[in-house]
Amino acid sequence: MSSVWKVVGVLLAVWLGLAVLGAVVRGLFWLAIVAGVLFAITAVVGAIKGGGKNKQLP
Repeated sequence: MSSVWKVVGVLLAVWLGLAVLGAVVRGLFWLAIVAGVLFAITAVVGAIKGGGKNKQLP
């Protein structure tokens, strides 16, 4: 196998790895955005329903 094909193979493997990594990061980014919005909604609802009471553990 010529060294040119080895370089092409390595570049193809790196490109494929970066493509998969980019898709995973993009998916996790949107998942984090949705989780943050749901957390904020939960915090607001908890603050409204709690009525400002300080709840302490026994």
